[in-house]
Amino acid sequence: MVVILHNVRSTHNVGSIFRTADAAGCEKIYLCGITPAPIDRFGRENEKISKVALGAEKWIAWEKFGQTAKLIDKLKKPARNASAIVAGGDGYKILAIEQSRRSIPYQKIKLTKKDSAKIALVVGNEIKGLPPAILRRADKILEIPMRGKKESLNVAVAFGIVAFDLINK
Repeated sequence: MVVILHNVRSTHNVGSIFRTADAAGCEKIYLCGITPAPIDRFGRENEKISKVALGAEKWIAWEKFGQTAKLIDKLKKPARNASAIVAGGDGYKILAIEQSRRSIPYQKIKLTKKDSAKIALVVGNEIKGLPPAILRRADKILEIPMRGKKESLNVAVAFGIVAFDLINK
């Protein structure tokens, strides 16, 4: 499983997602848009991410990527040959975590063994979530059913709930 963070603002959320992704066995995290990276463009460590990630940012591959939509388009393309897979391609099943008219409860997703091997899990901005352009590209939109009065969870918590459910399917 790879993880795509779309405009996640908080360094603490990014660090927490790195730590959870490591625990879940994720292979890579793509940091898109304004999402901060563990190392800045000057080669300096982001201490706020490191403090929360506890070293996971050093073990999990990550890549800064400008536009989330372009990344998703790239990951979705079917692989043409074995070397295409190594080069970052593709044939990923894109799963977004968001509340929408198209969303289904995360526990109800049915995945084939082939789909389970190539999942890209997308989470969005803490306030705005994922925009329609990203949701249109998703193969499935997953939501976490809410029972309380608050209609949302912290992005890192939501990621953890869904990621662990997916790896156990």
